[in-house]
Amino acid sequence: MRAGLNPTRLRLPAPAPASGADGAPTVLAYLVGRFPDDEPRLSEKVAAREVLLDDGTPVDEATPYRPHDTVWLYRDPPAEPALPFRAEVLHRDENLLVVDKPHFLATLPRGAYVARSLLVQLRRELDLPELSPIHRLDRVTAGVVVFTVRREVRGAYQQLLDTRGLEKEYLAVAPVRPDLELPVVVRSRIVKERGVLRAAEVPGEANAESRVSLVATRPWPETLPRPPGVPDAADLGLYRLEPRTGRTHQLRLHLARLGVPILGDPFYPVLRDVPEDDWSDPLQLLARSVAFTDPFTCERRRFTSRRRLDAWSGAAWPVGAECEDGTP
Repeated sequence: MRAGLNPTRLRLPAPAPASGADGAPTVLAYLVGRFPDDEPRLSEKVAAREVLLDDGTPVDEATPYRPHDTVWLYRDPPAEPALPFRAEVLHRDENLLVVDKPHFLATLPRGAYVARSLLVQLRRELDLPELSPIHRLDRVTAGVVVFTVRREVRGAYQQLLDTRGLEKEYLAVAPVRPDLELPVVVRSRIVKERGVLRAAEVPGEANAESRVSLVATRPWPETLPRPPGVPDAADLGLYRLEPRTGRTHQLRLHLARLGVPILGDPFYPVLRDVPEDDWSDPLQLLARSVAFTDPFTCERRRFTSRRRLDAWSGAAWPVGAECEDGTP
């Protein structure tokens, strides 16, 4: 681990796509051909013996290219402007770290968010090189994220996702439809293709399930703009969302399908072009709590966000996020 980032693992393809100065293919020539913009730094890293084969042998300028060999190296993270918000630690013990993520902070390093992703920040600042998330939240969603601290316990906690042992509850602010009967369980088949921004509901056997209920309503605040298509007479609602599965954008798609899209959603029902540094209209979706039975202690555990949704400011907030029968 270096500065919170794992090394990059490269599998050398066959046949060799690049050659050295003497005509013989080399590992360095392949790396420069694949990452031409990084040529000066790659040469520096090879000279400093920082590029390694899978057996730990350092790569030098003459190391021959062998198809299917594995090469390890650290890539320099891109220059990224700092974000003006921070995650709050809710809990930490020998196995788990639980944090309260703000809107617009990516959970995992990806694209324009590498060094400033939540995972990399926490690894670096808390000196936790083996930190790994049990689950993740979209960059634009706020709330509770649970991480494992040690590699030895990672599998047991991550298995909670496979067995549906991780119970998640969300709160969202969206318009109210008087004709919509709630609570309701929404089931559909959701597909997310690589390279496509939005997920889609398609025909076929359902692979996504969400329970949607209405916690409270209030008159639409005069200071809150109404999204296109929302009737002037519509009230504002605070919804409780309980996903039984974890498909990409599942809750956002399901509320849009019900005709009550979440406020601030730049994807659903209509794709909007929002600059990366525009934080003025956050998605009004909060991962309010995560609950599970600890696989090591059999203790029942629940972690609750301390955050609030801006669109519901000035109105009562559900203390403790009680269930419909009044139990916590």
